[in-house]
Amino acid sequence: MSHAPREPWAKDGRREPALKKTYWMNRYVNHKTSSVRAQGRQRRSAFSGNPGILALSLALACALPAPRAQAQEAAVQISVPAQPLGSALVQLANQAALELIYSPDIVAGLTAPAVSGRITPDQALRALLAGTGIEFRRNGKNVSLSRSGSLTQLEAIKVVGSTGSLPPAYAGGQVARGGQLGLLGNKDFMDTPFNVASFTAEGIRNQQARSIGDVVKNDPSVRTTWPDGSYVSQFTIRGFPTQTQDIAVNGVYGIVPPQMAGGLESIERVEILKGPSALMNGMAPSGGVGGNINLVTKRATDEPITQLTANYYSNAQFGGQVDLGRRFGENGEWGVRLNGAYRDGKTGIDDQAQRAGSVALGLDYRGEGLRLSADVGYHDVYTDSPTRVVYTDSENFQIPKAPDSTLNIGQPWYFAQSRDHYALIQGEVDIGPDWTAYAAAGGRKNEFLGLYNFIYLQDDLGNFRANQYYQPTYSDTKTGLLGLRGSFATGAVRHELNLSVTTVRTDSGAVAPVVSTYRSNIYDPATISPPSLAGYSDTAPKTAESNLTSLALADTLHFLDDKVQLTLGARQQRVVVKNFNAATGAQTSFYDKERVTPAAGLVIRPFEDTSFYANYIEGLSQGPTAPVSASNAGTLFEPIKSRQYEVGVKHDFGQFAATVSAFQIEQPSGYTDAATNTYGLNGEQRNRGIEINVFGEPWRGIRTLGGAAFTQGTLTKTANGAFDGNKAVGVPATQLNLGGEWDTPFLAGLTLTGRVIYTSSQYYNASNSQDIPAWTRVDIGARYKTKVSGVPVTIRAGIENLLDKDYWAAASSSFGLARGAPRTFLLSTTMEF
Repeated sequence: MSHAPREPWAKDGRREPALKKTYWMNRYVNHKTSSVRAQGRQRRSAFSGNPGILALSLALACALPAPRAQAQEAAVQISVPAQPLGSALVQLANQAALELIYSPDIVAGLTAPAVSGRITPDQALRALLAGTGIEFRRNGKNVSLSRSGSLTQLEAIKVVGSTGSLPPAYAGGQVARGGQLGLLGNKDFMDTPFNVASFTAEGIRNQQARSIGDVVKNDPSVRTTWPDGSYVSQFTIRGFPTQTQDIAVNGVYGIVPPQMAGGLESIERVEILKGPSALMNGMAPSGGVGGNINLVTKRATDEPITQLTANYYSNAQFGGQVDLGRRFGENGEWGVRLNGAYRDGKTGIDDQAQRAGSVALGLDYRGEGLRLSADVGYHDVYTDSPTRVVYTDSENFQIPKAPDSTLNIGQPWYFAQSRDHYALIQGEVDIGPDWTAYAAAGGRKNEFLGLYNFIYLQDDLGNFRANQYYQPTYSDTKTGLLGLRGSFATGAVRHELNLSVTTVRTDSGAVAPVVSTYRSNIYDPATISPPSLAGYSDTAPKTAESNLTSLALADTLHFLDDKVQLTLGARQQRVVVKNFNAATGAQTSFYDKERVTPAAGLVIRPFEDTSFYANYIEGLSQGPTAPVSASNAGTLFEPIKSRQYEVGVKHDFGQFAATVSAFQIEQPSGYTDAATNTYGLNGEQRNRGIEINVFGEPWRGIRTLGGAAFTQGTLTKTANGAFDGNKAVGVPATQLNLGGEWDTPFLAGLTLTGRVIYTSSQYYNASNSQDIPAWTRVDIGARYKTKVSGVPVTIRAGIENLLDKDYWAAASSSFGLARGAPRTFLLSTTMEF
C-alpha cells in the first residue's frame, strides 16, 4: 500500500529520477540509521508514523529555495539550564512546541549554555547552538539540524520516527507533560480540555510506592477508601467512588487485577483523568464517574536497562525486583522488557503478613508504518489477617475514635489470596500519511479466596458484631478494541478524527456464606478459634455475566494555528447484564439497555504558556434494579448518566506549572418513595469544587508536587426531601497535598523529601448524624545517588505517617470506614548495571 497519494519525488511539476531514487533510499535508510525527534506538544502531524515521507519533506525543504520571510514569530517564555546539548534541545522542544529532527552523533559530547527569558524559539535555538558548528532549518514547527554546510545534502537526512509515543517528563521528572485520553490519544496537558495528572516511573520508584494507592496520594483530588497495605485498593476521585476494576491498562479496560496490591514494577505511568470519561474510555466496568485511572506499561528503551532493587518495609517485609530491557534487530526494532518482583514478611499491623509476587513481560515491534506490542503477566498476593473496612449497624451513636493503627481487629487465621493471569496485544498500522488503524485484544483470569469478617459497630464504645465469611470469587474478562484516527483539513481548519469500537465481556462468580458470628471490641479485640469449613466450597459458580459494547466518534478542530481547539464527540454504549442463581445456575435477571453520552471540550491558548479550557462531558453507570420491597420490584432502569461542567486555566512557567479548575458533577441515584412505595431514579448528588495543582522544578534542585481540592458535596434530591441540602457521604470539604524534594548543596547526590497530606472531616451517613474527624499525615524521606565500583547505586529511605497518627482515613457509603496505616519505614537500594 502506498504511503503517498501522489508521486512525492515530483519537483516543480517534473519527475526527477534522482529524487525518486533518493526518496526510496531514504525509506530504506529509515531502518539503517538513528536519530532523535523531540516533540514539544504530543499531537500528530501530517507525516506522523511515516518516516519516509517525512524524510522527503525535509529534503525538499532543504533543496528548494527558502520561503519568503514570515511575520515575526511570537516570543515565548524559555527556561533551559546549562546542560548537555541533547538534553537542552529536548527541553527547548517541550517549551516551544517544536519538533526537532537530527542525528544524535552531531550533538554527542557538546554542552549548551543556559538560555532563559521571553524570546522567540529561533533566538533560543541560535543561543543553544552557538559555537557548535550546527545549523538549523525551520519548516513550520519542524526543525532539522545538521553540521554546517550539509543542510542541502539530501543523502545526509536520516529519519527513524519518534522517540516514543509517551509525552515526555516535565521538569523535575515526577510527572509527565501529558497523558493518554483514551479515544483522543496522547495529549500534552496544555492542549487537554480536562484536568489530568500523569505520574512517572521515576517518581513512583523514588517514592517507593507499593500500590496504586500509594501513587494517587500525590493528587489532592484523589483519596483511598480502603485500608492501606491491604489486599485491594479503592478510591474516590472528585468525591465519587472508583473501584480497581475501573482502572485501564494502555487505555483498555478489563486487564487490571480486581485485587491489585502491587504490580507497579511493570508500570511506566499512572495517569489520572479527573471527571467522567465515557467518551474517551467508554463505561467503566463498575461505573465510576469521578475520574479514570490508566496504567501505561513499560517498554524497552533505546539504551539497555539492567536494574536490581532490594527493599524493606516495616516491620519485617523483605523483597526485591528486577527490571531488564533490551532492543534487538538491525535497527533495534524489537524490544523486550521484563519486570519481576517479590516481597514477603510481617507488616506494621499485629499478626499480619503479606506475600506479593508479580512478573510481567512487555514486547514491542517498531517498524515503518507498523507498531505492535504485547503484555503478559502474572500477579499473586496472599495476605494473612488482612485489614478491612468497618461498618455501623445504626445511626444512633457517634463513631468512636480510630483504634491504635497497629492493632489488628481481625483474627490471626484470616486470609485473602488472589491470583491473576493477563495478556494484552495491541497494534497500529499507518494506512496513509494521515491515517492510522489500531486494534487491541486481551483478557484476564482472576481467582480469589478469602476468610475474614465484616465488622458492624454497635456503639460509641467500639463494641461490634462480626459475621465471618468464606468468600470465593472469580472473574474471567475478555476485551477488544478497534479504531481509526486521522487528520485532514477543511480550509483553514485542521481536523483530528477518531473512531473506535470497544467491547468488554466479564463472566464472574461470587458466594459469601456466613460461617459464624461473634462479638468483640475494636480497642480490645478477642481472639477466637477458627470455624469449621467443612461443606463450604473454595470455588464459586457463575453468578453474573456482563457485556459492555460501544461505538464512539470524536473530532478535534484546530483553528488559528492551534490556538483554539474544539473537541466534539459522542459514544453509544450498550450494557447487557445477566445474573444467575448460585445454587441452580438458573438465570434470575436480564438487563439490556443503551445510552448515548456526548461530550465537548474547548482549549484556547492565547499565549504558548497559557491555556484556558472548558468541557461538558457525561459519565455512565449501570442502571439499578428496583428492590424486592418496592411495588415495582425487579424493574430495570436505564444506565445512569452523570454530567460534568468544568472550566480551568493552566500556566506553564517553563520549569514549573500550575493549573486551576472549577467543576460541577451531577449524579442521579435511586430511592423508594415512601408514599407510593415505588422505586425510581429520583435522587441526585451534586459535587462542586475548585482544584489547584502545582508541579515541576521552580528552582534548580528544588521540586514540588501537590495542590488543593475544595469540594462541596451536596445531596440535592433525596427521598421525600428528608436529606435535601445535606452533605454528601465521604466528600471532604478540603483536601491538601504538598510534596517537595531538595537536592542538598552540602552533599552531592543527596536529596531530602517530604510530604504533608490533609483531609478535612467527612460525613458517614446521609442524615449527617455521624462523621469522622479531619486528619493530617506527614511523610519524610531521603535518597542518595553514588557509584560503587563504577556501578550507579541509589539508596532510598522513607517514613510514612511520621507522627504515627491513629485515624479514620475515609468514610464511604460503599465501603464503610477505612483506617489509616501506622508509621511505616521503607528502605531500598537500586543498582544499575
